Amino acid sequence: MEIKELKQYTLVEEKKLNDLNSQGYLLKHNKSGARILLISNDDENKVFSIGFRTPPTDSTGVPHILEHSVLCGSEKFPAKDPFVELVKGSLNTFLNAMTYPDKTVYPVASCNDKDFQNLMDVYMDAVFNTNIYKHEEIFKQEGWHYEIDNPDDELKISGVVYNEMKGAFSSPEGVLEREIINSLFPDTTYHYESGGDPLYIPNLRYEDFLNFHKKYYHPSNSYIYLYGDMDMVEKLEWLDKEYLSKYDEIIIDSAIELQKPFDKPSEVKLDYSITMEEELEDNTYLSYNKVIDTSFDKELCMAFNIIDYALLGAPGAPLKQALIDEKIGKDIMSSFDDGLLQPVFSIIAKNSNYESKDKFIEIIDRVLNEQVKNGINKKSLLAAVNIFEFKHREADFGNYPKGLMYGLQTFDSWLYDDNKPFLHLEYNEVFASLREKINTDYFEKIIEKYLLNNNHASIVSILPKRGLTAQNDAKLAKKLAEYKAGLSKEEIDKLVKDTHDLKKYQEEPSTKEELEKIPLLAREDIKKQAAPFITKEHVIDDTVVLHQNVFTNGIGYLNLIFRVKDMPAKLIPYMSILKSVLGYVDTKNYSFQELTNEININSGGIAGKVLISQNFKDTDDYILGLEIRASVLYDKLDFAFDIIKEIITSSRIDDEKRLYEIIAEKKSKLQMVMNSSGHTVATARAASYFSKLNKISDMTGGIDFYRIIDDLEKNFDSRKKELIDNLKLVLKYVFRPENLLVSYTANDDGFKQIEDKIPPLKACLYTDSIDTEETIIECTKKNEGFKAASKVQYVARAGEFNSAGFEYTGALRILRVILSYDYLWLNVRVQGGAYGCMSGFTRAGYCYFASYRDPHLKNTNDVYNKIPEYLRNLELDERDMTKYIIGTISGMDTPLTPMAKGERSLSAYLSNLDFEEVQRERDQVLNANQDDIRKLADIVEAVLKCDNICVIGSEEKINDNKDMFMEIKNLN
Repeated sequence: MEIKELKQYTLVEEKKLNDLNSQGYLLKHNKSGARILLISNDDENKVFSIGFRTPPTDSTGVPHILEHSVLCGSEKFPAKDPFVELVKGSLNTFLNAMTYPDKTVYPVASCNDKDFQNLMDVYMDAVFNTNIYKHEEIFKQEGWHYEIDNPDDELKISGVVYNEMKGAFSSPEGVLEREIINSLFPDTTYHYESGGDPLYIPNLRYEDFLNFHKKYYHPSNSYIYLYGDMDMVEKLEWLDKEYLSKYDEIIIDSAIELQKPFDKPSEVKLDYSITMEEELEDNTYLSYNKVIDTSFDKELCMAFNIIDYALLGAPGAPLKQALIDEKIGKDIMSSFDDGLLQPVFSIIAKNSNYESKDKFIEIIDRVLNEQVKNGINKKSLLAAVNIFEFKHREADFGNYPKGLMYGLQTFDSWLYDDNKPFLHLEYNEVFASLREKINTDYFEKIIEKYLLNNNHASIVSILPKRGLTAQNDAKLAKKLAEYKAGLSKEEIDKLVKDTHDLKKYQEEPSTKEELEKIPLLAREDIKKQAAPFITKEHVIDDTVVLHQNVFTNGIGYLNLIFRVKDMPAKLIPYMSILKSVLGYVDTKNYSFQELTNEININSGGIAGKVLISQNFKDTDDYILGLEIRASVLYDKLDFAFDIIKEIITSSRIDDEKRLYEIIAEKKSKLQMVMNSSGHTVATARAASYFSKLNKISDMTGGIDFYRIIDDLEKNFDSRKKELIDNLKLVLKYVFRPENLLVSYTANDDGFKQIEDKIPPLKACLYTDSIDTEETIIECTKKNEGFKAASKVQYVARAGEFNSAGFEYTGALRILRVILSYDYLWLNVRVQGGAYGCMSGFTRAGYCYFASYRDPHLKNTNDVYNKIPEYLRNLELDERDMTKYIIGTISGMDTPLTPMAKGERSLSAYLSNLDFEEVQRERDQVLNANQDDIRKLADIVEAVLKCDNICVIGSEEKINDNKDMFMEIKNLN
């Protein structure tokens, strides 16, 4: 049977999607009114999602809390957390849910047909037959609740989303992003925070929460998406029979309204929190924001992405450079967000001052007028078009399945017009059109119309205020104390009972019968063999050249690795600085702006990274080096080598003005990473107390590195000579012919072209004599607490187990799943209210535990300390073991892009990891039993005895628990 023959559906449109090599179908389910989009092709990584238009009418975060809550059990799958059970026991390649300003989306992906069907079933039942009506505890756990254990205790508020958003609103970038949208759409749903503002989340009542679900979670308001290689007719019949046929079409008012244009720009000024020790000067954010038509004009949207890059995104871009030259900010950021009905273009000056606001606006207007009058640099426009076209054709979204990303792209038009789901999927014709328009005044006219002559705009400034977090916390504590004081004894006793009842609900596990209703694959469904490595070693001109032979659609992925030995340890951080400088300063033949254009016109990008690779056969040994990566079409390989030689041999690393700009921007980016990814920063720091590898990582990208960059930025004039001298030294230590290792991912035809490129490259490298000395890395236990203007904590513990006589085993992979989605999930997330928790064990013999946006500190550390006891008493039946094994294999068998296949094999080569070891690890996973997991308690105990802890968190929490730390410092 063909799709168009199905009586339950009406085929609205069938379309050949040439860019995606796919066939698209738009349907409507006749009885329920559900919208269905199919993209059929030969991709084994199948994707399903169901989304709903969910416009909020306040900032209580009801769409976000619902997104969390519907996955906490349903009619067919009544276990408390089917989502987590699927993470633990599914071969999914993606499993999550996302809340956006105007929609909520529930996507899953898997390469296994049976698993994919199971995931669809669980998600469909979750959204339509959720248990939120049966258990108010779900709302309290995921949303918010009053918490008080004893009548005399202080009344508090907790909840997973509540704490998540406290973390989100701790970031100045998060505050600014929210205020920009708020300022531009005062009369539409975008005025409200769909994720929830912690100030308003406690206003949400359980009844309003349920009513929101009743109104919007109906097939008539749904958007169902299927992508990949599957029997689409079978899936459509199943959807109809099991779910959609049970509903009749109704009219649901969920349309997103257009904001009426402004007569004049709006202006917003507000505060954000910094610690008491942070500077007020140079810590303001200024933003210039414009609403740009609607998302239906896809050529205009792509044109704005190109304008954004040409004027602000590229190194030395004219508008960015003008703002930096005038010292408006030390970092200039920009964005074009077309994931809304009315896209938003923003220019942001970070590390600025409020007094510079008028000058900020004046410079923007002046430079934009100059660009309109004189014309935008044609090469910059061409480079930008090439960047976006290369990305579109490559369709490499990293860890995200491309089918998932295509599905999200459809919402940029489909959500606002039922008949336009395909609009943002195909862009080849748009790129061709925009290339032709580069030599016209098309882009200049766009700037004139939408930026210079557009009053639908806002100027949003957020200013630093010391101790604002503590002040707000004090206000909340006072408000809660007053609220409690107004309660009767009976009302307080009820709150205590509610707190205990919620904890009892959380602690009580799902029954065996409930868990067994969640579909589970058998061990027989799992591939027994690990994926082979594909590296073949060649020698060209006495240099090892590695070839990863895979089909790459004509794109070659080049890695030039320069391994460093016997370099003074004090120079290691300067390797990371050099990586940020090369390609971003003038060279002999190019200004750095011209260099960027040349690279992007002729390639998919050239970038450097500090390489740190552990030798798994000798944990005291590692590779340290600089790696230059390039992605180019086969016929552009000559260009890649020529431009890399230009960068290595003739970069103006003594350009003091440019060096300062790079250092200042690097500091800004590091600050954002530390604020947004505190768990990874704290984990790496804790591991640096004992691991040379992680110490180097901290020296080149963590807190140690930030301290160096911060000092260089603040004292640039007195340290610039030292900086330049060290960069020149590092150049000579790194870029030497004897240090070179080459890796190339391409097919045989592509690889043939590399042989004659190696000798000329080596001939231009440094051969000067250098003073060598043993690279001594000293690790020191510090157990630090880093104070930040945060409302939440990131609590990390780390340690090693090799020195205690234990060896790495594949069973540790299973333990990571058990801890991250069972023990830690229950105790840190569900009961503790943290947004996230994670753990990991490495072949190098170290382990970590971490929490993310966590309201607690000591309590979380206590949870870590009880892991050995938990493991020694762990009871796992055969179904449990099968579930955990499947969930573990899921993380080991992620589908890889051609580039990722090459990187996997290269990484194994560098770390001296052979296929036999990988297969042995897989066999250990597949054959693990309860006793194997219980024995790991000794490994965890050895790790915890190392007693390495690092916490990034609020001043108050850090100070209240100062006895846990050897040192307390400011993060920034």
